[in-house]
Amino acid sequence: MSKSLNLYISDEAEMVNLGAKLAIASGFEGIIFFNGGLGAGKTTLCRGIVQAAGHRGAVKSPTYTLVEPYELKGCNIYHFDLYRLGDPEELEFLGVRDYLSDGNLCLIEWPEQGAGFVPDCDLELNLDVELPGRHIEIVARNSRGEGMLDKLAVEYGVDAS
Repeated sequence: MSKSLNLYISDEAEMVNLGAKLAIASGFEGIIFFNGGLGAGKTTLCRGIVQAAGHRGAVKSPTYTLVEPYELKGCNIYHFDLYRLGDPEELEFLGVRDYLSDGNLCLIEWPEQGAGFVPDCDLELNLDVELPGRHIEIVARNSRGEGMLDKLAVEYGVDAS
């Protein structure tokens, strides 16, 4: 059984804060999947992660470019948005394997669009709109993900189950 954590995030500021906590919990390394409908807050979470790494500019969804690189002091973060991916094989032409190497943090929105070309994740976030906020289920998919999840649980003062 996978270890998971359920949170309710009430607004955008809390979502960005969760992203910052995710960044620290990840050690700025690994693969994190973001699942949820349009407007669920996936990119807002990614913004919190990228800003926690020191990026001061805008963090936009790479819907048309598919990947936005952030090469920052001490870490490389690659933000993928696969929503408009026509065929998962297109990821090979982007050199996706180079991005997904050890030492990088890869944030992947709409990972199901890259099925067969995107490796398994360490941590998976499932976002559901529950107005006025969002319900987020965070699931560890391996031992690295469990380490991340345990750190997040401590930050929120709850137990991961």
